[in-house]
Parts: sequence; structure tokens; C-alpha cells
Amino acid sequence: MKISVITVCYNSAATISDCIESVLQQTYLDIEYIIVDGKSSDDTPTIIQSFEEKFNGRLNWVHEKDLGLYDAMNKGIKMATGDVVGVLNSDDFFTSNTVLESVANAFKQNNVDAIYGDIHYVNPHNLNQCVRYYSSAIFKPFMLRFGLQPAHPSFYCKREFFEQYGGYRLDLKIAADFELFTRFFLRKKLRAHYLKLDFVTMRTGGLSTASIKSRHILNMEDVKACKLNNVWTTYPLVCLKYLVKIFEIKPTTFL
Repeated sequence: MKISVITVCYNSAATISDCIESVLQQTYLDIEYIIVDGKSSDDTPTIIQSFEEKFNGRLNWVHEKDLGLYDAMNKGIKMATGDVVGVLNSDDFFTSNTVLESVANAFKQNNVDAIYGDIHYVNPHNLNQCVRYYSSAIFKPFMLRFGLQPAHPSFYCKREFFEQYGGYRLDLKIAADFELFTRFFLRKKLRAHYLKLDFVTMRTGGLSTASIKSRHILNMEDVKACKLNNVWTTYPLVCLKYLVKIFEIKPTTFL
């Protein structure tokens, strides 16, 4: 079973090496690595090129303008030839070298369309300091109406599902992944299996007025995503997800 891993990047020179290296170090070898670079103006293309030979033909990348994050993800999905597709953000890296091996085994052992698991966030200045652990263990499809979803970077889905039911909507700027989950799980009855595994290490950003505004936009788009898929919800209901997220924060965050 071939796994296609897609990384979308733009001016990611500061972090892209960690990301690519974590793919290169995976013990599971039947993979293709697709990088969609939005025509970066920094050293990102040079860094990507420096890894090409090490992948022995398993790295495929483009350097061109796109319409944003989700457009670039859709490009990567269209480029993919693997049986299964997953996304690894350019600021992130696999938590261990056996993540993709575990994903492949989980697909072989379960008759499902997708696998998902956990991720954790770290202080960008101390990659060993976990500040939030995002577990998808409690997720059930009905929880989407409350704004809850599995950790997107841990989501690996059969490529045929994207081909049949589409990729990420470009009219949603922040919540296109939430809409895709709502469509796949609730409308298309995606069969998925939770894998108790920490898939990805993600760097956090700082809280700001802009991020608060973004959360409002996200909640509005969550409501829109549900309506697009004939799932009833309200703005207050999708905000309930923050009650769950409180328990993901590690005490060390406040030290």
C-alpha cells in the first residue's frame, strides 16, 4: 500500500528541513512525498532541492502560485498516486519514525476508509516542551455539530474517497478541513478507525487580536460547513468545543 504525504509550504525556510527530514526518516518506504510550494521567495525551494536525491525518486514537488492553503492541498491530492493520502504541514514533523508504518498496519488490519489519531503542540523555542495534547480518542461523527473534529494532521484517507467526493472547498478560508470532515463522516458515511498514536509534533503560535478574530471567523465557517451538509447546528453549539480544548492544555504552558 502506497501512502502519499502532502506538504504545502510558502516561505517556510525556517522549518521545512525538520518537516522533510521526518518524512525521510520514516521506516515505511512505500511512500511518495509531494510538496506544493506556493512560489516561495526565501530559501524554501533550495532546501527542497537539497533533499531530492535522498528520496530516490519518491519526492515530487512544484513551485508555483496557488490560491491559498486549501487550493495547494487540492493540488497535492490531484498529484497523488498513493492508495492513501495524508497531510503534513511545513511547520510540523512526524513525532516518531514509525508513524507511517503504524498507519499502513492500521489500514491492513481494519476494513476502513480512513485512519486518524493524536497530535501534540510544542513551544516553538523548545520543541521538547509539550503545551497541548490533542487526542482524537473521544471523537464521534455526531460531535461535528459541536465543532469537534479529529486532529486534521493525523487524518489519512483512501485517495479514492477524495476522487469520489471532492477535496477542500475554496470558499471556506479557515474551516475547509472541518467541512470536509462533515461531508465525509456525516454525508458520505466514511468508515474510520481511531489509532492511539501521537502522529505529529506541531509548533504553536502566539495569541493575538488577529487570532481571536480568526476564531470568530472559524466558528462562523463551522456553522456554514454544517449547513452546507444539511447538519443542524448553531454558533453557540460549535463554541462548545472550547470546553473540551481546555483539558488539552498542559500545566507547563503557564510556567
